[in-house]
Amino acid sequence: MTLLVIPFRAGAFYGAGQSILYAEGPVPQLDTVHLDAPLGAQFVDAPTPLANYRSLLDRMEQAALPPDESRKFIRSIAREL
Repeated sequence: MTLLVIPFRAGAFYGAGQSILYAEGPVPQLDTVHLDAPLGAQFVDAPTPLANYRSLLDRMEQAALPPDESRKFIRSIAREL
């Protein structure tokens, strides 16, 4: 698992504030997106929505700090607590 930080300077972006878990593996037909929804969990496994979520997550990753910088940022905040 990789945790990336999207800094405030990245500005607003589609999907901000939404919990998205994209579970993927060696068999693409088994890929699933898990969304936290007000009335409970929602699971998405149809090809077109999966492609849309993959694209959204790719854009979010581009806006995020690289893994090393994200770790440093998280550690700096943890030291302040």
